[in-house]
Amino acid sequence: MKPIYTLLFLSLAFSFSVLGQDATVPLSADVYRVIDRYHIKYNTENLHTSFKPYGRARVATLAETAEQDLSSQSGVDQYNKEFLLNDNWNYTRYDRNNTSRRTFLKYFQERKSDFYSYESPEFTLRVNPVVGLQAGKDNETDGLRYINSRGVQVEGSLDEKLGFYTFLAENQMKFPGWVNNRIVRDTVVPHEGYWKDFKGDGYDFFTARGYINYAATKHISVMLGHDRHFIGNGFRSLILSDYSAPYFFLKLQTQVWKLQYTNLYAELTADHERRDQLYPKKYMALHHLSVNLLPNLNVGIFESTIFGRGYGRFELQYLNPIIFYRAVEQGLGSQDNALLGADFKWNIYNRVQLYGQFVLDEFLLSEIKAGNGWWGNKYAIQAGAKYIDAFGVSNLDLHGEINVVRPFTYQHESPANNYQHYQQPLAHPLGANLAEAIAIVRYQPLPKLTFTGKAILTRYGQDPEPRNPASNFGGNVLKPYDTRAGDYGYSIGDGVTTNQLYGEASLSYQLLYNMHLDVTQILRRVDANDNAFDQNSAFTAFTLRWNMPQRSHDF
Repeated sequence: MKPIYTLLFLSLAFSFSVLGQDATVPLSADVYRVIDRYHIKYNTENLHTSFKPYGRARVATLAETAEQDLSSQSGVDQYNKEFLLNDNWNYTRYDRNNTSRRTFLKYFQERKSDFYSYESPEFTLRVNPVVGLQAGKDNETDGLRYINSRGVQVEGSLDEKLGFYTFLAENQMKFPGWVNNRIVRDTVVPHEGYWKDFKGDGYDFFTARGYINYAATKHISVMLGHDRHFIGNGFRSLILSDYSAPYFFLKLQTQVWKLQYTNLYAELTADHERRDQLYPKKYMALHHLSVNLLPNLNVGIFESTIFGRGYGRFELQYLNPIIFYRAVEQGLGSQDNALLGADFKWNIYNRVQLYGQFVLDEFLLSEIKAGNGWWGNKYAIQAGAKYIDAFGVSNLDLHGEINVVRPFTYQHESPANNYQHYQQPLAHPLGANLAEAIAIVRYQPLPKLTFTGKAILTRYGQDPEPRNPASNFGGNVLKPYDTRAGDYGYSIGDGVTTNQLYGEASLSYQLLYNMHLDVTQILRRVDANDNAFDQNSAFTAFTLRWNMPQRSHDF
């Protein structure tokens, strides 16, 4: 047996032994870009990439597999492999150059990867500070635009059965103009929950995320927490994205043979007004089955339903983990909002990945054949490709994606059933009624230096009166679909037809372990058939972040 396959077998055995204490890799484009690169290269079947975040044990197995590939010995590759191994040191037998030369007060910074860490056979603990400082200027607002975030991140495991994680941060922020416009429209800060005004046009809020993960059996884990998830292999997700505020959830994940089956139950906020009150609740039940048909070909199917019963009551029948939700909905006589669809991923020659999603909200085949733009034909389609080490250039990665979402997709009659949480879409950040093309270039010429360029061209339809529920062309998922003007003649871009170009160039340098210095330039141009909606934005920012992902507003 070849050494790389021997090691892979041993790594799999080790990862199963620590799966019970598994924490997850926090969602961050910096880290997941590296993980996805190596997954395309090595096709590790035990890592199902369609449901994020990934478990640390499986990422550690992937890093060990990459470490044994002697053909990939560039300085950048060695740095990335070492980073993944050290970032998941408590789930791997490897510890690549993770001992720090500069300890602090004897007990702190013993490892490069952690400010404080402790390990014993029964207990592991990792404690890290969280810092996010940004200063920027845009052409639409007065004064400095800034981010000021401070906090702490703690994770660990207990008795090889229980994993835990928490992230706490206090934040004050002032956003560029187009983000302020979104806040005014939806009355919420993107990605966040409760907020307060701060010094004029600023916002103050506290971020709290966390979970516990228990190994019920060798193959089944139970996670209870407050966080976000992302389904898919693309830049966007049309099924479930990490755009909205965190939410309370229970996740059951079963992985055995070629299968990964995930049940996600979430408590969501149906509506939000800025006043002292208990916000109305609603719930989501979602299940997703991921199947590795081949080592390099994965297919998934999913179904979800959003429902509210008044006074926060949960519909117990949706707790059945292996049932067709649509049948339950019909049997109950309810009008819950059910979605279903599929996704796929195909890795080709260890260099290219093709992927896609299809989401079906509602349709009638006869109306589709008629081609008359019936409002109820509601669906979304995604197709994309990734090309790593493009044209033989090491660590040059190209990524292209197309998203199409029909008008009125994700909308419903009531906030208790539409596909949003805390006034924020659960899928695409622009909602629906859109067609989008995305191009991303990432290049890592030096171990600590990464360049990222994005170009996003979107054609979408806005409502003539954005805050009037009766003005509805199917783009804003917060509005009820029964306020539409008619039943026929709808196509993508209806309403205030808008063409938007979002361009972003970012240079990121890793000063210390997980400490990044970013320089970012954003240009955003909006041309609409109503000049009142035109907008030209330019934003320049310098960011220092430690154990924090980049904060993006690419909508």
